[in-house]
Amino acid sequence: MTQEERALDQKYIEMTTLPIHRLVVKLSIPTIISMMVTSIYNVVDAAFVGRLSTEATAAIGVGFAYMTFIQAMGFFFGHGSGNHISRALGAKDRDDAAVIAAVGFFSPFVVGILSAIAGLLFLPQLCVFLGATSDVLDQTCKYLRYIILASPFMMSALTMNNQLRLQGNARFGMIGLVSGSILNIVLDPIFIFVLDMGVTGASLATAVGQLFCWCLLFWGTRRPESVHIKLSNFKPSWYCYKEIAAGGLPSLGRQAFNCFSAIILNHAAARWAAPGTEASSIAAFAVVSRTMMFCFSFVLGFCQGFQPVCGFNYGAKLYGRVRKSFVFTLRWSTIMLFVMGGLGFIFAPQIIAIFRDEDPELIAIGARALRWQCVAFPLIGLSTATNMLFQNIRMTFRSTLLSIGRQGIFFIPAILILPQIWGLHGVEMTQAVADALTFALSLPFAIWIIRKLSTMEREESGTQQ
Repeated sequence: MTQEERALDQKYIEMTTLPIHRLVVKLSIPTIISMMVTSIYNVVDAAFVGRLSTEATAAIGVGFAYMTFIQAMGFFFGHGSGNHISRALGAKDRDDAAVIAAVGFFSPFVVGILSAIAGLLFLPQLCVFLGATSDVLDQTCKYLRYIILASPFMMSALTMNNQLRLQGNARFGMIGLVSGSILNIVLDPIFIFVLDMGVTGASLATAVGQLFCWCLLFWGTRRPESVHIKLSNFKPSWYCYKEIAAGGLPSLGRQAFNCFSAIILNHAAARWAAPGTEASSIAAFAVVSRTMMFCFSFVLGFCQGFQPVCGFNYGAKLYGRVRKSFVFTLRWSTIMLFVMGGLGFIFAPQIIAIFRDEDPELIAIGARALRWQCVAFPLIGLSTATNMLFQNIRMTFRSTLLSIGRQGIFFIPAILILPQIWGLHGVEMTQAVADALTFALSLPFAIWIIRKLSTMEREESGTQQ
């Protein structure tokens, strides 16, 4: 028996026999660290920019919409190709895995180049489309310029990270993401204040950090235990993109609606704000978004640790372990969300003031919006875990439906209707209403899949007997 075969046997024993709680926690540690550090960078970035002006803080809120577009492309190709690679490796078809890895890597790089060209040619128009008002347009253009230039590397870096994670090499993905984020945090004050580059410095720090992250992730793909990315394997075909779409469509739907909802939120924040406070309103929602992203990173990383446990045991027909890992993940993610939601509700004004304590209007709007979201925060664990479960077992329609529910099916109608009744307060409560409705949608699906897994477990046990 070769060393590789012994390693595969050991992996099989570990994934099918280790206690569920130990396995999920073990596999979630690298992803929690990655998500935490990345979110800390987002928070620190906003805090540094907040020292400049309210307009600068608003600019990063507008720029966030473009960042979600980058994430949509990276996650689509990353999750789509990564899921296929893991199955191909399980079938010992390394040639197929290598082709999908190359197509999954080079495709978002090409998309990123085309996006960068179009974005730079029409930068002012793009910023207005994303929600920049006249008083924050200049700052938004400065903030987005370097991020747009870095688009190819940011998209393909997200793809590589997910490919590595779904191969079972999350440690290398963690090294790349964490190192890039730390470099970004270090460069932020140097570029913004020491070199007096202002919001442009924040953008450049992000671009440099992401380029460094890309280099480390590419090094991770060259490791012996990883599928190597080679230009000679870039053989795009209908088969390749069909397979990528099958695994990446739920992620694309979720991120695309995240992008669209961020744009609508920027416009609504400006439209329903009191005259003269448009920048404060946009900035307040930008701060709330970064804060909630940081809190949610713990749970998202925990649920990502559940994904390989779910996929591997489902493929091994150990449906009882799939069900137990799902229930375990759901229970503890909800507990974490409840604790963080409670703390966020109590200390909402103090949290918002960390970013911009010189703007009372920003603090007032942000505190109200944050408290609304904290009330509904414990509800989103169910939809997140259920969505990931469906995505891993290739129930694409159900997974896509749940993934677009929060920021699409429910958020968009809510933000169009509620402000008509309650003005800016309607904008502040929109996300909480969308989260509650998404929970109501997810609950029947969660109950159904738990019962189905129990039935499949009994049937499999009967077959083996």
